[in-house]
Amino acid sequence: MHQSTNTRQGGAIVSAHLTRRLLQLYVGLALYGVSSALLVRAGLGLEPWGVLHQGLAELTGLTIGVVSIIVGAVVLLLWIPIRQRPGLGTVSNVFVIGLAMDATLALVPRVDGLGGQIPLMAGGIVLNGVATGLYIAARFGPGPRDGLMTGLHRLTGRSIRLVRTAIEVAVVVTGFALGGSVGVGTVAYALAIGPLAQLFLRVFAVPEGNGRSTVVAGGSPARAILRR
Repeated sequence: MHQSTNTRQGGAIVSAHLTRRLLQLYVGLALYGVSSALLVRAGLGLEPWGVLHQGLAELTGLTIGVVSIIVGAVVLLLWIPIRQRPGLGTVSNVFVIGLAMDATLALVPRVDGLGGQIPLMAGGIVLNGVATGLYIAARFGPGPRDGLMTGLHRLTGRSIRLVRTAIEVAVVVTGFALGGSVGVGTVAYALAIGPLAQLFLRVFAVPEGNGRSTVVAGGSPARAILRR
């Protein structure tokens, strides 16, 4: 009887733990899409991959959210030769962010004037940090773009910092050439997202059964260690 009670309690704890992780994953991904849309509406420059997505959207006539989904799927295919394995969070990342982004853009109008643009930009960047902490701390696998970065790091032996910088410079330059928005928001994002993600990785770390955090955040999100 006592053993049966303990088993049920253990199952309830495991179920609650999984529920929290799933909730964090999908709330985080949805908020990431919302934050990216807010940066679009602020009109002061996007995050690196957002510049590429916007440029491709201008070129193709597709919505930026649909472009984000297509680019995510293509990047995910690049995992095959570098032998990266996707998780639930990886696949969900491809679809949820783009859908949330298009939904937000349909609801939030463009803001004109710095008095509205700057707060919207700042809110988008902070929300992006919150979203990053939520979905990474859920530990369901990295997003396609982060996995590409870590896979190339492992394959080439180059530092995470160098690989990430090279990828992001390439996508910004390509996106800008296609008509993507680069500006003060791009610079502000680059400077702020590391400390913000670091903070929220700690805030949203999911404890294991022993009460210890499952996420040990390094000096930047690129150096976050996820114990799976």
